[in-house]
Amino acid sequence: MRHPEQQYLDLMQDIIDGGDRRVDRTGVGTLSLFGAMARFSLRDRAVPILTTKRVYWKTAVKEMLWFLTGGTNIQPLLKENVRIWTDWPLDKYRKATGEQISQEAFEQRVVEDDAFARKWGELGPVYGKQWRRWLGPDGREHDQIAAVIEALRHNPASRRILFHAWNVAEVGEMALPPCHMVYQFHVADGRLSCLMFQRSVDILLGAPFNFVGAAALQMMLAQQAGLELGDLVWMGGDVHLYLNHLDQAREQLSREPRPWPTMRLVRKPDGIDGYRIGDFEVTGYAPHAAIHADVAV
Repeated sequence: MRHPEQQYLDLMQDIIDGGDRRVDRTGVGTLSLFGAMARFSLRDRAVPILTTKRVYWKTAVKEMLWFLTGGTNIQPLLKENVRIWTDWPLDKYRKATGEQISQEAFEQRVVEDDAFARKWGELGPVYGKQWRRWLGPDGREHDQIAAVIEALRHNPASRRILFHAWNVAEVGEMALPPCHMVYQFHVADGRLSCLMFQRSVDILLGAPFNFVGAAALQMMLAQQAGLELGDLVWMGGDVHLYLNHLDQAREQLSREPRPWPTMRLVRKPDGIDGYRIGDFEVTGYAPHAAIHADVAV
């Protein structure tokens, strides 16, 4: 049987072989393909945590839990030792002040100084704000996640069970416009499937985290709605490999996938806001070594 991770590896190889060379927003440059899809079955609780390199799955789940709080400041993330969002506020701080502060020193100030965090740790109205506190034209806030859970419980056949983060009125205020921007859900035979669309996908660094985060979210929603797990369907728009990631990609492609781990929730909180990282248990994860690469800002 073909390993499901091969879908990801084949896509990476296709980008190397036939990607369009583009000058991108960051100035680094990419090889890019437009339009991609992968399907992962979660029915046996096997989750798409890649094995051809170590993926720090707890970091991805912590990020998803932070999204669900509706938060937009990196301070709570840093307190959980999650540093994947630091680059954007750090770059803004350096440009605004001229101070070439190290990332470590900047992060320490954000963690220890609440006033500094409020001013320099903000990302603008990014994912969590749109998911949990979308502001309507009448001034009312809309909790899209609560609406999804309500629909899954009481109207699971609906074709309108989805949420998204591309708020046109607020995109310009975001440190980074949403990449994984639409999540749609489908219930059949008591199983919840999720389709997640990304407008922009860093295939080496971003996609592995997005797979894990989406699977974790699907598990939480399924548990809250009393459903079993179905498929996770991933779709990408501009799927790209940064030019300074080519060697790392070739290293990953040289490795054979190993059996995927399983993930389970060890308890059921009263609501979606009650989950913590300790509620997620992963077993059987034995990946190849980590592959390090720089994030393009």
